[in-house]
Amino acid sequence: MTTPPPGLRERKKRATREALREAALRLAVERGPDGVRVEDIAEAAGVSPRTYNNYFASREQAIVSAVTADREARIAAALAAGPAGARLADAVTEAVVGQYANTGEREQKALLLITTRAALRDAYLGSTAGIEPPLAEVLAARLGDAGAHTARVLAASVAAAVRIALEGWLRPAGAAEAAGGLVVPSGSLPDLLRAALAPLAPAFDAAERGTRP
Repeated sequence: MTTPPPGLRERKKRATREALREAALRLAVERGPDGVRVEDIAEAAGVSPRTYNNYFASREQAIVSAVTADREARIAAALAAGPAGARLADAVTEAVVGQYANTGEREQKALLLITTRAALRDAYLGSTAGIEPPLAEVLAARLGDAGAHTARVLAASVAAAVRIALEGWLRPAGAAEAAGGLVVPSGSLPDLLRAALAPLAPAFDAAERGTRP
């Protein structure tokens, strides 16, 4: 079934969210994260602080959104668009790794900022929870109606695994933070993601076997 295009209201909401995340990143790059207020971001995006609060709970969320924007939906879309005969565990892993490994200039700027502040790193790690709802929907479609509960469990497990991989990347064991909270990401993020997701493979395999006649 073809998904209908978004209506005017939804398009305006998307445009506002995009304007806020772009303003947040631009101001944070120009002034440093600590030099940006919610009021500044709202003014730069042409909205009120009250409107800002309808989209983001903090300046950190808005800045982080510049790198995580729509990533959750893109992971689900990548899985849905993949080969139907591919092993589910492998397909999920490639969908996740592909979206976290391929970053553009805007995302690189945001990641550089994220490494400088603990609050930004916390917001970045917290964003992984958004993976669960769209991924569960795609998994449920693949597993069938009887697999809806399993799909939610698997999607939540993927979100947790991604968070663990990101924690290992941004908070290397035994690494001391420099003044101001700066950390240097450690190791290959794609490798860390694959390692974190690997223990879920038996559960994905079992779920797939359950859908076969």
